[in-house]
Amino acid sequence: MDVKLKILLAEDDSNLGTLLQEYLSAKGFEVKLAVNGKDAFDIFCKQKFDLCLLDVMMPVKDGLTLAKEIRENDKVIPIIFLTAKSMKEDTLEGFNAGADDYITKPFSMEELQARIQAVLRRSNKQIGLQSEQTLFEIGTLRFNSETQMLAGGGKEQKLTTKESQLLRLLALHKNEILDRNYALKLIWHDDNYFNGRSMDVYIAKLRKYLKEDNKVEIVNVHGKGFKLLVNS
Repeated sequence: MDVKLKILLAEDDSNLGTLLQEYLSAKGFEVKLAVNGKDAFDIFCKQKFDLCLLDVMMPVKDGLTLAKEIRENDKVIPIIFLTAKSMKEDTLEGFNAGADDYITKPFSMEELQARIQAVLRRSNKQIGLQSEQTLFEIGTLRFNSETQMLAGGGKEQKLTTKESQLLRLLALHKNEILDRNYALKLIWHDDNYFNGRSMDVYIAKLRKYLKEDNKVEIVNVHGKGFKLLVNS
């Protein structure tokens, strides 16, 4: 690649951290390695990164806390968790902290690279929806999917990448049923259980933002998907 994409890697296992850094560097990425969450956040505040790769269990500051702090500063940077945990609750907690994806240890380097490329492809500029439309009127609300801003009622809300992608898809199908599996495959590239629960988290967040207009709501269509309903 002409311009190297920069990855912030936070991993307290020095052997694994060095191995990941060397592998990803060989694949054309510029990788900055931190051994705990505090050091990682200090580095994040001083440099610009394209993606964060965070171990969940770290000393000084864990990956979930780190992700929340990163999200307070950057709503859109992709975050992938490296986790030895496979419990559903831990995975959901990771998505609530702002994760775009997770990978469970032990994993192959090829799988990690594939996850990274998939998350990068799903960034706003590369989501690849058929429509090129970026400006939407949702009742009295205005949504710009390019800047990821939702405005209305004298307020502006900066959306995360996933929130923006999902709201854009709902807006493109306004007052129509958006098939759940279609949305999962388009945005998450997989309609598995964990991604389904992740989408439910983002739907809940979008509902809070859309409360600025009481004639706008996202309704569940049982067994099918969701509908962005705009009442006249």
